[in-house]
Amino acid sequence: MWGFKGFPTSDANLARWVLSAEDICFKNSLLSYFFRLGKCIPITRGGGIYQEHMTEALERLNDGAWLHTFPEGKVSQENAAIRRLKWGTASLIVRAPVTPIVLPIVHQGFEEVMPEDFMFGTRPPFPLCNKSINIVVGEPIEFDLPKMREKAISMSCDPSLPSRGWPATSPCGLDEAAQRCLYSSISEQIRTVMESLRRFGTSILNQKV
Repeated sequence: MWGFKGFPTSDANLARWVLSAEDICFKNSLLSYFFRLGKCIPITRGGGIYQEHMTEALERLNDGAWLHTFPEGKVSQENAAIRRLKWGTASLIVRAPVTPIVLPIVHQGFEEVMPEDFMFGTRPPFPLCNKSINIVVGEPIEFDLPKMREKAISMSCDPSLPSRGWPATSPCGLDEAAQRCLYSSISEQIRTVMESLRRFGTSILNQKV
């Protein structure tokens, strides 16, 4: 993101907030201090959508801030079809008082900048230079949340679904089963758009070869 026109910037009000893996960016007090200065919010992978810092992320959306998420929930260094997304991004969209603008971004080439198998199966200590990075920004994704909620309620009558211990009723009035249906539907809509952008980016890269 810092390669866009106008970035990098020293204006903290223009910088984005970003959900960051706690086990990578917050391993010790020094890293925690550094990444907190960079407006990173620690997220425990596998900790669920109702973990403590997801509430902090929701508060930033409520403030009208720019929040950057990685809906795949993992580091992926292969140019393969985008897999099923985690539900964290979808839950923030649903729980926000005002539906946020969702701008899909797909990047390719960072696996050359910080390859995971650079030396003895580890990443390089610093990003590598003179590498080509391709960033594709799509159109904002629109969600018809009232209609999607109704559909989720109608599809959530399967008593065999195991409980995840979520609140019995969400702020938007949905029980756990309906929430899961709604988050799954929103996530698939985002994934479909991102996969389309990934394929477009790949076609552009192939034309440059």
